[in-house]
Amino acid sequence: MANVTADITKDLAPNGTLRASINLGNPVLAQGTPAAPTGITVDIAREIGARLDVPVEFLCFDAARKSFEAMTTGRADICFLAVEPAREAEVAFTAPYVVIEGVFAVPRDSALTTVADVDSAGVRIGVKRGSAYDLYLTRTLLHASVVRGDEGVDEFRAQGLEVAAGIRQPLAEYVVAHHEVRLIEGRFMQIQQALGTTTTRRPETVRFLRDLVEELKADGFVADSLRRADQSDTLVAPPAPSAEADSLNSVTR
Repeated sequence: MANVTADITKDLAPNGTLRASINLGNPVLAQGTPAAPTGITVDIAREIGARLDVPVEFLCFDAARKSFEAMTTGRADICFLAVEPAREAEVAFTAPYVVIEGVFAVPRDSALTTVADVDSAGVRIGVKRGSAYDLYLTRTLLHASVVRGDEGVDEFRAQGLEVAAGIRQPLAEYVVAHHEVRLIEGRFMQIQQALGTTTTRRPETVRFLRDLVEELKADGFVADSLRRADQSDTLVAPPAPSAEADSLNSVTR
C-alpha cells in the first residue's frame, strides 16, 4: 500500500483540504455536475483524500486547458490530465491510470479513408482548444492544419471542415446520431490519462501518488470505478513497466 506520512499530507494539502481539478469536458473520466461530480477522477481524488485523512474540494471545469490552468496557478493541488510534453514542465505526472483513443470523423462521402490520409495539404481538423489531441496534432502534423474551438465537432460543422478530432467514445456517439458523418478506422493517438501535481512538490509526495495509481490499477479500484460510470474496464492502463517504475521512483523534482 502507498505509504502516507505527515509531511506528504502537509505538502499535498497544505490548507487542510485536498483541492482536485476535475475536467467534466471528458465524459470518460468525469460525469455529473460541478455541484455533484462523479466518475473515475472523482473516485481517485476521494481515495487520496481518505488516505491523507483530509476533506476533498472539487474544482470542476469544462475543458482540460482550464483544469491545467487551475493546477498551474495554485488553485488546485492535484489534476487529472493526459500526459503531454507541453504540460510536463509544470506538472509531475504518474503513469496513466486510463488509456483512451483519439480518433477522426469525416463526412461520409469524404475521400479520406485512413488516419495517414488526414495529414494532407488543405485538410482542416476541428479540435477542442487545449485538449490533449490539440497539443498532439499541433506538434505532429506536417501538412494538415488545426482549427480550435470550444468543441472541435462544433467547428467541424459550423465551418464545414474536412475532419473532426476527438475522444473515441463521445465522437462515436456523435457519428451514431449524425449519419452523414463516419469515423476513420483506427486511432491517431493513445491518450494517456494520468494523475498529476505540481513539479514543486516533494519527491516523496510524487512517489506516493505514483505508487497509489499503480496500487489502484492492480487491485481493481480503477476497473470498478469505470464500470460504475458505465465505461469499459478495458480502458484501464497497464502497469507501469519496471524500468519506468524505477525511473519514476528516482525522480527528484
